[in-house]
Amino acid sequence: MSATAHPITSVQSILIIAMAVWGVNVSAVKVLTGALDPLVVAAVRMVVACVALTLIVIWKRYGLAGFTWRRTLGLVVCAVLMVYSNQVLFVEGLVRSTATNGALIMALSPLFSALLATIAFGEPLTRPRICGVLLGFGGVAAVVLSHPGAGLSRAGVGDLMLVASVLSFATGGALVQRLARHLHTVTISWVIYVIGTSLLVVHASLSSFGQVAATAVPDARQWALILFSGVFATAVSNLVWNHAISRIGVARTSVFLYLVPVFGIFFAAVVLDERLTAWHLGGFLAVMAGTYLGTKPPSATTAPAP
Repeated sequence: MSATAHPITSVQSILIIAMAVWGVNVSAVKVLTGALDPLVVAAVRMVVACVALTLIVIWKRYGLAGFTWRRTLGLVVCAVLMVYSNQVLFVEGLVRSTATNGALIMALSPLFSALLATIAFGEPLTRPRICGVLLGFGGVAAVVLSHPGAGLSRAGVGDLMLVASVLSFATGGALVQRLARHLHTVTISWVIYVIGTSLLVVHASLSSFGQVAATAVPDARQWALILFSGVFATAVSNLVWNHAISRIGVARTSVFLYLVPVFGIFFAAVVLDERLTAWHLGGFLAVMAGTYLGTKPPSATTAPAP
């Protein structure tokens, strides 16, 4: 094993755990939005995540050293792209599209990230990586389309908004990879979520959020799910995500997103009693194979992207 192989393996192992948490979060958010308004759930989750990240920054005593006007501007752009625009476009797009279209469009994120990494950082778009991206997308498609009642609707405004949300998140990830050369990923995540959440709260305040929030009071079980979603699925898992980008690059990190719907369906079967089929097993194997190919370095001696 090369000197650079061990750190990448450690990052990949932590990423798999984070993707499992995101998979559990799908069921948690589904339960929450079944009882509370989605706007309330999204806003409270983001605020809880900001509080958790702030406590981590204080605990670890991460300062704001290394900030320049240019890097600060980059963080603001990341916040707009990865938190504010991504959330607004995704929610609004999903309202105008179908869950099936949304899941498949979100599965295009690794492809967009690989292309952005090639353009921005000159990372080679190798044949194994292309095969890994396509194999992973095929596995996700098998899992999603095997769901009872799943079907593709014709492309429309909602689908275009979902594509825009994926591009927004992927572009922000590429900027994080560049910023991580000068700033700690904890600091990056904290600033991004504070700014992005502030924009979301302002946006929500200008809508009907105040009227809905006044009539929606979560119970103890719902608060437990909100805390899990905000602290672990949003704050901690996004710290892992941004750290992985800084270590192995946005292209290889994004391939792990293929695991989210697989884990999500598995935990939905456990928590929500949804049925598993042979399609799910086949999709899982395709996703794992695609993840391996998509994250494999061009050669054993090649160091990971900074």
